[in-house]
Amino acid sequence: MNTQQQSAPEIVSLSSVTGCIVFDLPGASISAGGTRLAPDVTPAEVALLARAMTYKHAALGSQIGGAKAGVVGDPANRPDRADRMARYCAEIRPLTDSGRFLTGPDMGTFEEDFAPLRQHRAAPAAISATVDGVPFEDMLTGYGVAVAAQTALGGEWPGHSVAIEGFGKVGGGVAAEVTRRGGRVVAVSTIRGCLADPAGLDVGRLLDLRRQHGDACVEHYGRPAAVPAALFATEADVLVPGTRPGVISQAVAEALPASVKVVAPAANVPYTRAGADVLHRRGIAALPDFVCNAGAVIGYRSAADATPDQVLAAAGATIAGRIGAVLDHPGGPLAGACERAAAFLGGWWGPAPEPPFAA
Repeated sequence: MNTQQQSAPEIVSLSSVTGCIVFDLPGASISAGGTRLAPDVTPAEVALLARAMTYKHAALGSQIGGAKAGVVGDPANRPDRADRMARYCAEIRPLTDSGRFLTGPDMGTFEEDFAPLRQHRAAPAAISATVDGVPFEDMLTGYGVAVAAQTALGGEWPGHSVAIEGFGKVGGGVAAEVTRRGGRVVAVSTIRGCLADPAGLDVGRLLDLRRQHGDACVEHYGRPAAVPAALFATEADVLVPGTRPGVISQAVAEALPASVKVVAPAANVPYTRAGADVLHRRGIAALPDFVCNAGAVIGYRSAADATPDQVLAAAGATIAGRIGAVLDHPGGPLAGACERAAAFLGGWWGPAPEPPFAA
């Protein structure tokens, strides 16, 4: 057990770009978490995401501290993104080469952005693979979310529907995997609007439109697009929050349709405490975000020569096992997963920091 004095997270300001790295467990020999690129990312958001990573590593049984980096920039501006990420990678390379900070893609970034860091610590070959024309990194997290939801649904997707907030690389991966398993995608949203069809959307067509138009894909499908928040009013069995922290507030949780049985987050820290309490009171299974979206972390820990199928099988088995173990917890699966992660942290680090909830 770590006997050092527990302290607040360490915030390291970046000098080459505007942004920061947050180490949630200062003093941990290894800390890991993705790098987010967004025009409005803040140290407070990065700290919250770093806490989620601490719980994610604990849920997976790894003695690794949570960390996260946030770089201010527009991911849609490719030349600017390339320049910012090159400067960022050069600055943090001493941290990554030493193993103190391990990082990879998050919102707004891609595995290719981290090529300068892979010369010393290569990612498993599967991470850079392309499967059926889709980058493997895009499908891995979404695959895990679909598996988690299926576990909570009793083991089957056929006959069930999903509404996905944030039809980006992870949301697209969720949609593709749900469809492959026989489920129905009835709504997706981007910052440009919400597209819904109770009979089920054509996911393949939507993915093609996303490649052509980005977030505006919902405007080119041929059905009217409502405001993005309309997604939370869509009749569906499963809701997948997939954007920024705190979207499942008390008000949103209270207003969700009665059809919603499961919330399976693709994004980190989607719940406020009040929102999670409302879901539990309503009998909606609030699945732990730090387990549902752990596919990429599991993937980066795979053997260097593991095939994409082997990585997916390992991620699916791990996530299904962790979700299945907490479904019957009296406080709900989110409470059960937080309890288990805190117990693991207590065994190697010391008193666990508070679970990750948005304000």
